[in-house]
Amino acid sequence: MKALLALCIVAAAPFVWAQKNVAAPPSAARSLQGEVLEAKDVEIYTYLRLKTADGESWAAVPKSAVAKGARVTIENTTVMNNFTSKELKRTFSSVVFGTLAGAAGAGGGAPSPAMAMPGGHTGMAGAKDAIDTKVPKASGANARTVAEVMTRAAALKDKPVLVRGKVVKYNQGIMGKNWIHLRDGSGSAADGSNDVLFTTTEQVKLGDVVTLKGLVRLDRDLGSGYVYKVIVEDATLQR
Repeated sequence: MKALLALCIVAAAPFVWAQKNVAAPPSAARSLQGEVLEAKDVEIYTYLRLKTADGESWAAVPKSAVAKGARVTIENTTVMNNFTSKELKRTFSSVVFGTLAGAAGAGGGAPSPAMAMPGGHTGMAGAKDAIDTKVPKASGANARTVAEVMTRAAALKDKPVLVRGKVVKYNQGIMGKNWIHLRDGSGSAADGSNDVLFTTTEQVKLGDVVTLKGLVRLDRDLGSGYVYKVIVEDATLQR
């Protein structure tokens, strides 16, 4: 029995050592501090490999000039486990998304998961697809075009809307929700009235033409720096 116990201790030792050298992902309420060992820029984000008091950890912040050896503090953190970045062509066991303390926009300027998450999530449809999107308006009570929701949001506050459009961006399982961007060919890219964001527990696919019904909300702060002037929440697919 003693020999078996000793063998188990020896076998487990490498795993114990490995755990000591990997930082435990912080909760969403904590900040992350460390020395920058490596910085990798992609289109929207800068990925940082940090040496922290608990070991090494990967983080991602809005694209910034961060020098190797710099000491940084990342605030407004949200942890994504088993996150795949298509731009970096790798999967991270965990990445801490947040904002650099002291940087412009810190404390509330982190890009929203639906608008600016890195390439590990399904991204915006190709530019040509977005421009060519033409979807007939839904029919029935509370039917609105995308542009009507975005330009008449004040009058539609806390009211239900029914919108038919093409799914041009779809992010799953972020903060317990699925995030869907619809376009129908109405509105203008110049003022953002051509795209409306829904949150839902329903599942769709990029490129689907769907009809969603939800409640218009204004100036919504969902925490972790995710703030929206207009968003349609608790949406359900209308089949």
